[in-house]
Amino acid sequence: MNRITKHYQVHKPEILKQQIVHWLNQFTVCCFFDSNHYQQSLSNFQLIAAAGVLTDTSAITQLMRLDDWLVEHNDWIFGHLSFSLKNQIFSSPNIKSSQLATVPFPDFYFFQPEVVCTLQEKTFTIHSALSHPDSIYEQITEINLHACTPSLTNISFQPNISKTKYYKTVELLLNEIQKGNCYEINFCTEWIAKEAHISPAETYLALSALSPMPFSAYYKLNSMHLMCASPERYLCKQNNHLYSSPIKGTIARDLSNPEADKKLQQTLLQSKKERSENIMIVDLVRNDLSQICKSGTVKVTELCEIYSYPQVHQMISTITGELKQQTPFSEILKATFPMGSMTGAPKEKVLSLTKQYENFSRGLYSGSVGYFTPEKDFDFNVVIRSLQYNAANTTLSYAVGSGITAQSNPEQEYEECLLKATAMANLFIKN
Repeated sequence: MNRITKHYQVHKPEILKQQIVHWLNQFTVCCFFDSNHYQQSLSNFQLIAAAGVLTDTSAITQLMRLDDWLVEHNDWIFGHLSFSLKNQIFSSPNIKSSQLATVPFPDFYFFQPEVVCTLQEKTFTIHSALSHPDSIYEQITEINLHACTPSLTNISFQPNISKTKYYKTVELLLNEIQKGNCYEINFCTEWIAKEAHISPAETYLALSALSPMPFSAYYKLNSMHLMCASPERYLCKQNNHLYSSPIKGTIARDLSNPEADKKLQQTLLQSKKERSENIMIVDLVRNDLSQICKSGTVKVTELCEIYSYPQVHQMISTITGELKQQTPFSEILKATFPMGSMTGAPKEKVLSLTKQYENFSRGLYSGSVGYFTPEKDFDFNVVIRSLQYNAANTTLSYAVGSGITAQSNPEQEYEECLLKATAMANLFIKN
């Protein structure tokens, strides 16, 4: 693919970042990733964005056909994987579900963009297939942000499950664990607001300002929007190396008291429940990667490390491996998707329990958005701490979950879910 590439020096990258999001939003399909200066990103870019569609996978519904499409289009590729893709990966009827998500993103969608933009330090680069980069740069930098101030109104979200029903369901899941049917299960709930009239681009920027995260993303597919403040990486490929960084373990921060905040870090680090939860998922991810990586190369390079974010401290581990030669993307997904941190262990049994006990379709939540480089490297996040919006019927939703283990307490799990929802819920509350 021949693209015109041009570099520009910018003096106010944070202003440019906002202008890019608003410029992207004029397209029916666009994608924006921002590392928010966190060092977790293995990418060479602070941000990367894509707009417009040269070609896409809209005519492809089967995962097996995606491999040929990716080989055919040796270029930048952006898109998503919905949680519902599990229906194609696992053959068991106990896992397959037909319930429609509140925001019905397809199982997967990828597109070859007209324009790709990257920012590193103060160097802004535009790769364009059609227009000259100069005209694109001019369009972006001429956007008046004063005319784009967020108009966030009071929006009330309703849970799809009562607190009482949540407690009862967790008790049932604890019974499944006690019977030996699983070791850990990620149980999720959804919160919905109808008649929510929002500007998705402005809402994303407000969410990102409130909760900047290393795997933040804004994604638009026609009338469906994702506003994502994710701290978690699903899977990254650099050359022939894979990296996965599951999160298990959460505690609220105390930003008013630095000493107390440090003690909370230690509390999380020393929590037997949180460590066991994290290590279970590390073992699951190791097993997943072992299916597609060269023998002896799968290693845990970080175990139960504590990372701090605006609202919470998180426990994160990193597992790496050397990918076997000529492994197609569909085989990588079959071995690793959905990601262990959003399922539990053992994965196949837990997915059937998820279908049984959760009363909504996760949609893009627990899925992933990401991109491929022309060199066929890729990076995909975990869609959590996210708002999804269906502009066609003005429905806004978010989902939250926690890992249920034998040590779980229903009330504490419910409080953890509310904590994870803090940024999304607070965004629409006017003082």
